[in-house]
Amino acid sequence: MKKLWILFSHAVTLLLAAYFIVATLKPQWLDRRPRLASVVPILEAPASTETASTAGRVSFRQAAQVASAAVVSISTSKAPDRRAQSDDPWFRFFFGEQNARSQPQSGLGSGVVVSPAGFILTNNHVIEGADDIEVALNDGRVVKATVMGTDPETDLAVLRVALDDLTAITLGDSDALQVGDPVLAVGNPFGVGKTVTSGIVSALGRSQLGINTFENFIQTDAAINPGNSGGALVDVNGHLVGINTAIYSRSGGSMGIGFAIPTSTARAVMESIVQDGKVTRGWIGVEPQELNAELAETFGVSGVLQNGPAAQAGIRPGDVIVQVQGQAVSSVPQLLSAVAALKPGVEAELVVRRRSEESSLTVVPGRRNPVRTPQ
Repeated sequence: MKKLWILFSHAVTLLLAAYFIVATLKPQWLDRRPRLASVVPILEAPASTETASTAGRVSFRQAAQVASAAVVSISTSKAPDRRAQSDDPWFRFFFGEQNARSQPQSGLGSGVVVSPAGFILTNNHVIEGADDIEVALNDGRVVKATVMGTDPETDLAVLRVALDDLTAITLGDSDALQVGDPVLAVGNPFGVGKTVTSGIVSALGRSQLGINTFENFIQTDAAINPGNSGGALVDVNGHLVGINTAIYSRSGGSMGIGFAIPTSTARAVMESIVQDGKVTRGWIGVEPQELNAELAETFGVSGVLQNGPAAQAGIRPGDVIVQVQGQAVSSVPQLLSAVAALKPGVEAELVVRRRSEESSLTVVPGRRNPVRTPQ
């Protein structure tokens, strides 16, 4: 009996020693609780990037690749301003050589190939005043570009390059965008090279920013910086929904407020330039005034040009224009855009509210001069 007790005590001692060693060196062997990976499997890191894309992780790489193939970098240069005094030795003596002969000016921007025929959309301010325009394509080719036409009132321009095998972007439907939709901005910021940034649509229909005459901007928080101007704003399919144009910034860099011209506007401008070499807009000769709830019954058109198209149609100061050719208008920017879309010399129908009554008037638009004048 004594031997059995001694044997039992030795066995217990060995088991306790083994338990102490395992608990100290391999505590996980004693943990019977369920593992995190088996409880929440979606938190487990995928084995490869291909698995990541099929396991629910969002990736915009396909959209980025599609859009990047059609986005180009634009370099511009302007010859130095040679003044009459530049050859005067006394002028150079007193004011210096640099003041006598100003240095050449150069600029950087971006553009988007919109047609295999070589048409490129960009901003007017990117190429304005340039003597030489050079386009660098995604495949490494560099070529001179010619200006097909410009439209300063929307800050758009169309270039053309004489090259084959161009990859053109697909134009998307900017009118279908909603606030919160994901978008990518593709361009050449600061000249560092092709860059893709992501964000969402922050707002739609931004106007009265003092940037262009006709404003209907898409606002986005995708990072847009100097050099991105003229580049592409695309949806998750890589389709073009806007031309990046401007930013709101106190530092000169991105602060999360960028503006793009929607493709609905860019398409109309591009087609007009390609067909006619310029953009032709309608004009009726009224000076509109923004309305609010208190003024809507008594104010609208604050001025009517004597013998202008609107006056001849019977529009008077104080009238409120509520429709242009079947399109409802409720703001000055909407009225400007609707009237500009009319064809000069072709009759159009306007619905006007005078006091509390609405009536339909027929107006024959004139041709708008491309300057900041009353609409």
